[in-house]
Amino acid sequence: MAGSEDQKRTNEIGMAIPLLETCGIAGKDIIADALLTQRAIANYVVEQKAHYHFTVKGNQPGLECDIALLFEKRAAPDFVEVTPPDHGRIETRRIWCSTALNGYLDFPHVGQVFLIERESVNKKTGEQTDETVLGITSRTPQEASPERVLAVNRGHWSIESVHYIIDWNYDEDRSRIRTGFGPENITRLRRFAVGILKSFQKPYQSIAEMMRKLSFNTRLVFDYLRMTRNSTRAATK
Repeated sequence: MAGSEDQKRTNEIGMAIPLLETCGIAGKDIIADALLTQRAIANYVVEQKAHYHFTVKGNQPGLECDIALLFEKRAAPDFVEVTPPDHGRIETRRIWCSTALNGYLDFPHVGQVFLIERESVNKKTGEQTDETVLGITSRTPQEASPERVLAVNRGHWSIESVHYIIDWNYDEDRSRIRTGFGPENITRLRRFAVGILKSFQKPYQSIAEMMRKLSFNTRLVFDYLRMTRNSTRAATK
């Protein structure tokens, strides 16, 4: 099992640069999770006159340890963002940035490193969750303020949340559809379905709850898709 997971990671890393070669990335921020935090990818991105924005975790233990140690005794954050309640949650994000490791880290084209704390409070239950993220970017402080670094990271987190929803509700990582355009097509259909559900999602509902509800009431599925007379009439009022 471990071998298959390692092979999957190797395949994903090997596909990254060929995929980037098909895109015009000059001037863009290329964001990636820890799996793709690799020196070869960082070099390629910068050679194409783009910038990387990578998450750092245990697959780069030296990098992770050095950045964590730097921020171990951190002072006040460089920037704080509090977002209004979203689906019943209040989220606070704090970011610390530093150039102190630029000449020390064994990683190419370092502009600054950062640490982000995410604090989420459920308004209904009062339950609080906390997460700390370490990262590295080729953008210097002159090119990207702490506010901008946080915004780029937040955009990546939004994408990752969609991946999580799809995998959790559809068990996509275990999908046996692997030939031809099958994997790409079924992923597009799943994303389309999640997009439809999110557009009708209420603050107290999860995607999983909505899927269970719809599985027992086919008529509701057609209502969500605006394919019934009543739903079409309601949409045009």
